[in-house]
Amino acid sequence: MGVNEAVPPPHTLAAGRLGGVSIVFLAVAAVTPLSVVAIAIPGAYAGGGPVALPLLFLGLGLLLLVFATGYVAMSRRMPHAGALYCLIARGLGRPLGIGAAWLALLAYTALQVSLYAVVGAAAEPMVAVRWWVVALGCWAVVAVCGLLRVTVTAWLLVVLVPAGAAVILGYSLAYLMQPAGEGLAWAALSPANLSGLPRPALGILLVLVALTFVGFETTAAYAEEAHRPRRSIARATYVSIAALAVLFAAASWAMSVATGPDRIAAEAGARGPELMFDLAAARLAPWAVTLGRVVMVAGLLAAMIALHQTTARYLFALGRERVLPPALGHTGRRTSAPGAASLTQTVVVGLVIGGGALADADPARAARLLGVAGGLGILLLLLGASLAALMFLNRHPNGEGVWSRLVAPGLSTVALGTLAYLAFDDLPALLGVPDRIVLPAVAAGAVLLGVVYGLALRSASPVTYASIGLGGAAVVVTPSVPVVRTVPRQRQPGAHRPERVNREELTG
Repeated sequence: MGVNEAVPPPHTLAAGRLGGVSIVFLAVAAVTPLSVVAIAIPGAYAGGGPVALPLLFLGLGLLLLVFATGYVAMSRRMPHAGALYCLIARGLGRPLGIGAAWLALLAYTALQVSLYAVVGAAAEPMVAVRWWVVALGCWAVVAVCGLLRVTVTAWLLVVLVPAGAAVILGYSLAYLMQPAGEGLAWAALSPANLSGLPRPALGILLVLVALTFVGFETTAAYAEEAHRPRRSIARATYVSIAALAVLFAAASWAMSVATGPDRIAAEAGARGPELMFDLAAARLAPWAVTLGRVVMVAGLLAAMIALHQTTARYLFALGRERVLPPALGHTGRRTSAPGAASLTQTVVVGLVIGGGALADADPARAARLLGVAGGLGILLLLLGASLAALMFLNRHPNGEGVWSRLVAPGLSTVALGTLAYLAFDDLPALLGVPDRIVLPAVAAGAVLLGVVYGLALRSASPVTYASIGLGGAAVVVTPSVPVVRTVPRQRQPGAHRPERVNREELTG
């Protein structure tokens, strides 16, 4: 018998609501540029001396532009709210795609929770409350934003993201106008300063710089809502990477000029995240420093909103394709926002914050552990996406040239694989703890569970399995009917009729 099964009509996000500029702001907000300048850049300088940090930012930006070639080509073919999940499912197989989805949910949630810890620690000098009180206040704002139209969130970020960039550029200009020495110091732009670093230190530095870009890949998660998906996602991805690379390179150079190349390591190690504000306080009015702190907290809030939006879309995509409960794949009638998925993510993050409050967790330590863990998870997913683009685009070429489908994905796969190796080889130094087993075990366990779940779906629900990575498009699966072949019976006296035999019988 042949029974046709079909996936019911999908719930969809609102198409055509986001322009390329809005998507750029959503992606850049997820990176939290101001916190990168305040926290990551001094951390990279500490103990490293006048390393060529600006050149590393530009070099990693160039690498990610190469990666984006295959990433964008895949996103044009298959606009999907769960971008990395979809790409890996289509390029490396559906079971690995589900494993990538589990890892993405863990990584983005870890990144989001780390920002709540950062904002709590950053707000303590300004308000006399515990960190988790500030975190819960931000959590409530993010929860509301998750239920609104995505255009409302985008307009909010249009204000917050440029404000953060203005603070970075304003502080950097002040540093350059009043350098520590008699003139501008160019040591931080010399490649020769990298040659003296030992391999472990250089490896850690490369990984730290790579992690500062995590968030740019969220552009593809808005492909279904973009005004012109093929053009908007490509431009937003390239613009986000280029803008971040230039901004971080300029800020890191200006900071070394303000302290002097021979003093940057000591000052960064002694002052840490306060270095940016201390250097500004020596050159600008007190209100400018206070404004910078306020804008940093606002930028962290913008990042929480952006990461929440991305995670909710992954949950929505998995619910729409019935990999997770179908209720997660519902959207609001008026807002077209993934309301059920957003509320689920809100509850999960709220429970984690509440657990941290009850355990009296150190927000600074939690921020580092969760931030690095989440960033490394995304790094692994980018490696998987690069390999998936290499495999899929060469199996199914459709107008892409040799550069787009072979050279660029191949180069980025090797480079990202090297960064992943360096990261996990120097894991204790990155995390600040001696353990090097728990994080890889969690990542591997998430992927393995996803693969096992995918294989189980293939047997238990072939319709659901076939729809993985298709964005809720209707799928029709017709079960195979045993093939009937006519074979002659051995000739016997008085018997000439044929015998009908099933394929199973023929094969034993």
